[in-house]
Amino acid sequence: MDWPHAPLHRFGEGGIYFVTGSTRLRQHFYNHAASLDALQTRLFENAKEHDCALQAWSLFSNHYHVVVSCDEGGRVKQMLNRFHVEAAIDINRHDGVKGRKVWFQYRDTLLTIEASWLARLRYTHENAVHHGIVRVASEYPWCSASWFARTARRSFVKTVSRMKIDRLTVYDDFEAAALPPR
Repeated sequence: MDWPHAPLHRFGEGGIYFVTGSTRLRQHFYNHAASLDALQTRLFENAKEHDCALQAWSLFSNHYHVVVSCDEGGRVKQMLNRFHVEAAIDINRHDGVKGRKVWFQYRDTLLTIEASWLARLRYTHENAVHHGIVRVASEYPWCSASWFARTARRSFVKTVSRMKIDRLTVYDDFEAAALPPR
């Protein structure tokens, strides 16, 4: 039986997933550059360890978005669970707190339509702009925008940049804390 008060996580098949995770009570646990650096490193390590390919990411003081692909959906779930556990241990150690619950929940969607995938790539890359933290996405160091612009084919970057995102239904009513520049 499905639990009606929490998002379901059905990672049965491989594919491309869009995931939004949030901290408990939307608290700004990752509100300084060093903690976001550590969070980003932890995300990269867990993706690699579980053979998941990050296609886009944006990390904030109280939430994140990722677009991740994997041949087995179960590995995406394992990666996210380890990421949450290890990132919580890291920030609690940094803050000198034991046993504090850091991550609350995440929502995931298997992307099966190309236009949905492309729009979520753009949305994730530009999320710091959406939250008013930066004017240009590539200026935000904890997202994939600058990496994507450097490494993807120019034609693909143009295709993604033309995708409409104003009508996307994404759980993203967070107020992200603005961080001091690096």
